[in-house]
Amino acid sequence: MSRPRFLPDNFTLMLVCTVILASLVPAYGQGATLFKGVTTLAVAALFFLHGARLSRESIVAGALHWRLHLMVLASTFVLFPLLGLTLRPLLGPLVGPALYVGVLYLCVLPSTVQSSIAMVSIARGNIPAAVCSASASTLLGIFITPMLVGLLVATQGSAVAAGGLEAIGRILLQLFVPFVSGHLLRPWIGGWVKQRAKLLKVVDQGSILLVVYTAFSAAVIEGLWHHVSWTELGGLLVICAVLLALALGLTAWSARRLGFSEEDRITMMFCGSKKSLASGVPMANVLFAASAVGAILLPIMLFHQMQLMVCSVLAQRYARRAMAREAAQAALPAAAQPQDAVSR
Repeated sequence: MSRPRFLPDNFTLMLVCTVILASLVPAYGQGATLFKGVTTLAVAALFFLHGARLSRESIVAGALHWRLHLMVLASTFVLFPLLGLTLRPLLGPLVGPALYVGVLYLCVLPSTVQSSIAMVSIARGNIPAAVCSASASTLLGIFITPMLVGLLVATQGSAVAAGGLEAIGRILLQLFVPFVSGHLLRPWIGGWVKQRAKLLKVVDQGSILLVVYTAFSAAVIEGLWHHVSWTELGGLLVICAVLLALALGLTAWSARRLGFSEEDRITMMFCGSKKSLASGVPMANVLFAASAVGAILLPIMLFHQMQLMVCSVLAQRYARRAMAREAAQAALPAAAQPQDAVSR
């Protein structure tokens, strides 16, 4: 039996179930301490494995297209924060100041790696450039996101867990050090990592689910669902839709104005409009107080699912267009064959 098209993917369903579980049975006391320790180890394992997966050759091959990479980084770390700040007077009243902090945090996050590359591949875009752009965004985000949080988010009265330098230090210790360690060990464990892709996918998704559970447990204990109304959730959906539409439109327009090929335009649009749940969840766990993390994560969780659904539709459309062109080109020699035969 085929899966209904309206049904979300399995990971999204697991995220929803995790939020429900945390709302009904939150971890507190010794249980919360235990889950926090396990979550820290799981997040370190996640970034260690990402470092082991990333080949140096793919970085060198994709890094040559520097104009495209700069535009993707500009969209991720300049365009999005500007949109978040500029639209705040218009969209902020839909959710209130506390939840809009989560929107600003969404705007300063790096791009995704796995889903960006997957969408570019489906749409027949520039895959090596997508690998480099998305990976560079994730790596640079370890440094840039905490600084932007200090500049934009902390000024909005949020419960930031640590000062700028201290937060960067915690990011380096918990995320960057495991990432670099994994990459340095890649010559010895790279093959093992590739052979166990399914098992490592469980680690990726499991670490996110653990962080979501611990974060929402702390938020529920602090009364999250007593402070967030259905109206505010609807407002978040509107805000996420507006941000995604503007990001997709502006990246596509700017790529065309710069004269990029269609393959490069696809790469810029998909990599420049994405925001990483995989990076955003553990970073929020480090940068914000436990009681604030649940509300901070709501916008990125909604945006994550929205970007997957919208970009999946767009990728399929680009793929059909590419296949139509290929079919038309393949038909040209066949159409010319009778004329050639006559001339002969």
